Amino acid sequence: MTRRLHELAHTRTGDKGDTSNISLIAYRDEDYPLLERELTAERVAAWFAHLRDESAGPVRRYDLPQLKALNFVLPGLLRGGVTRSLALDAHGKCLGAALLAMEV
Repeated sequence: MTRRLHELAHTRTGDKGDTSNISLIAYRDEDYPLLERELTAERVAAWFAHLRDESAGPVRRYDLPQLKALNFVLPGLLRGGVTRSLALDAHGKCLGAALLAMEV
């Protein structure tokens, strides 16, 4: 059985320069192990591959088990930064919502 991430978690996002930061926080403690197992840095990088400049570096994942959260740092995702990008709302909440559409 697959489920979309928005059924299991919510996000908080931020950005600095050309890097986006997306935290995924489980609604329920018992869902965190599934998120931890399924959401690798590589899988998140592949999910955003069409938007990222991969030459900016790899996606990094930081585990925060005490918060039941995973934090992803995605360099090269903002196409030069929020103020320089021609993309319509390709940062912050929009990117968090895009991640929540992934199935696990």
